[in-house]
Amino acid sequence: MIRMLSADDKVAEIKRLYFQTSRVTIKADFAKAIELLKSMPSEQERERVAVYMDGLSQMRSDWARMGRSQKVKSRKWKVKSKK
Repeated sequence: MIRMLSADDKVAEIKRLYFQTSRVTIKADFAKAIELLKSMPSEQERERVAVYMDGLSQMRSDWARMGRSQKVKSRKWKVKSKK
C-alpha cells in the first residue's frame, strides 16, 4: 500500500534532502524536493520549506559552476609559437 505523505512528512523530507544532499546527488534531490513542493496545497506549507528550497537551489548552482570551472582549469592549452 502506498502511504500518502502529510504536510509535515513533506517538510521533513525536504529538510532531510537539504541536509544530506551531496554534489553527486544534488540533481535528483532537487528534483524530488520540487515534486514535494508542488504537491503542497497551501502557500503556508510552501513557505515553511522556502529556505531549504533556496539552499538546495544555491548548492545546485554552486556545484554546477564549480564543475564547469574545474573542467576548464583541467584542460591544458598548448600554445605553439610561430617562429
